[in-house]
Parts: sequence; structure tokens; C-alpha cells
Amino acid sequence: MREDRAALPGRPRGSAPRVLARHNERVTEQIPVSRTTDHGTAKLMPDVDRERAWLLTVDGAPQSYVDLDDPAYLEFEYARRLGFVLDAVSAQGAPLDVVHLGGGALTLPRYVAATRPGSRQDVVEADRGLLELVTERLPLPQGSGVALHAADARAWLEEAPDDHADVLVADVFGGSRVPAHLTTLPYVRQAERVLRPGGVYVANLADAAPFGFLRSQLANLAAVFEETALIAEPAVLRGRRFGNAVVVASHRPLDVAAVARRAAADAFPARVEHGPALGKFIGSARPVQDTGAVPSPEPPEGAFGIG
Repeated sequence: MREDRAALPGRPRGSAPRVLARHNERVTEQIPVSRTTDHGTAKLMPDVDRERAWLLTVDGAPQSYVDLDDPAYLEFEYARRLGFVLDAVSAQGAPLDVVHLGGGALTLPRYVAATRPGSRQDVVEADRGLLELVTERLPLPQGSGVALHAADARAWLEEAPDDHADVLVADVFGGSRVPAHLTTLPYVRQAERVLRPGGVYVANLADAAPFGFLRSQLANLAAVFEETALIAEPAVLRGRRFGNAVVVASHRPLDVAAVARRAAADAFPARVEHGPALGKFIGSARPVQDTGAVPSPEPPEGAFGIG
């Protein structure tokens, strides 16, 4: 994975080399597409199980899954957990102003546009070639309210106005790691500045025991925001495997109960940690400064590969 992409999914569905899909009352071949973009080799592969659904991989690693006929369908577990948070931010169906750091196949922007019509969204993706591929092959619906920006995530954030968004979603990986300049306390302070009072920051990360990286990222958030939460599978939290963790932060109380209910009822159940339990998890971890910052840990070989 490369910088500013949707990142590290959990368990992707199988895909087929080619399927037939019926669209606009005619049959068209849905065949895989491969293209060298600015930061890697991107492939779009059709899903044999869903008529107009596509899996995006970059350099062989799954990045995003999109169903053009059902943009509210979220295949990857981590994407569903991000969706649970987005659903709990405000009243059902109410439009939001959202900034997405990381583009991928624009899965979550499509989700927000479908579930919260009238939302205004900015998507920041460093790989211009990937944006071109995705918008060419998997175009956004007209009137989606999504603006695309080919830019580095932090550089764009530093130029964005104060109080710009209700939600900031960070799903940014360079290769298979979160870039170092997006792991620091100054970066989190920029994110907090761009959010409106009561806005919500949510990010997809990945780590394994002893969770040095994840604890440091939570320490960053706790130093800036009043409320923090962590969503992850029990097996990951128990240190049994490398995996995704969704972190959430805000200055207002989070609807942790609503998110926890949906996470627990998911096909791959997850647990929500917050309050004293999360403070205990963070332990003695300290916020990360720009000087000496390092990327997130490299996942073990095959951790997020496809068969």
C-alpha cells in the first residue's frame, strides 16, 4: 500500500478473474484491470458473488471493496467499524461535512453519500494515478458531493481552514505502513483544528502486541481530545494476531454504547474500549513528536494478502 490510500482490510471475499454483469439492460464483461499508478500497481478485480462489485488491490495488497449497485454495503470489517462510527455521529440520514485522508476506491465517501444525502466530502489521495483509475472505472454518482484532491494528507490538512468538517476519517498507508508524518502529536493537533467543535476524528490503524504503535497513537489523541475509544477484535486485543484497530476521538461524549452494540453483533465481532479501561491500555505511552517519528510496524507476511 502507498501513501493516502484506503488501507489494510481484514478478510476480503474471493474474487473471480472475470464475471458477466448486467447493467443498463445489456450484458457487459467485467474483467480485471491493472495499471501502474504513481505509487504502485493497482488492480481492480470483479467479485463473482456480487454483480457490480470490485476489489481494489495495490501491489497485491487488498485496499478497498466497492459495490456500485449498493454503496452502503461494506465488505471489510474495518470499513464496517468506521461506518458504525459515522452512523453514530449525528441523527440518521443527516448530512455531514467529512474529510477523508486516503482515497482507495472511495468506499466510505460512497457510503456517506448514500446514507447521508447532501453531505459535503473532501477526499485527499496522494496517488493521482489511482484517483484517475478509480474515477474512470468506478465513477461516483452525479451530485455525490465528493471533491477529490491529489495531495499529501498532512500538507492538505495544514492548508485546510479551521472548523471545516464534522468528521475526519484517516485511512492512510504508505506501502503497508502509516507514514511517520501522520503518526505525531502535531498532526493530531492539525486534525483537531480542522474539525468543528464536537467534531469526530476516526482512523484505521494496524498493530500487534505489545501495541507500542497503537498505544502511542491513542496517547496522541488523549493529549488533544477529551474523549477517546478503540474498536478491535478480541483476538487482536489479546495479542493473538496482527490486525486492524479503529480509534475514535472527540471533545464531546461519543455514543459508545451504540457503536459497541453494532460492533458486537457484526459477523466478525469487535470490542469497544473506552474510559478507564482504555487509559489502562494506553499505560505509560507518550505522544509522538515530529522529530524521531517512525512509520507504523510492518505487518507480518501474508497478514492481509488474498488467496
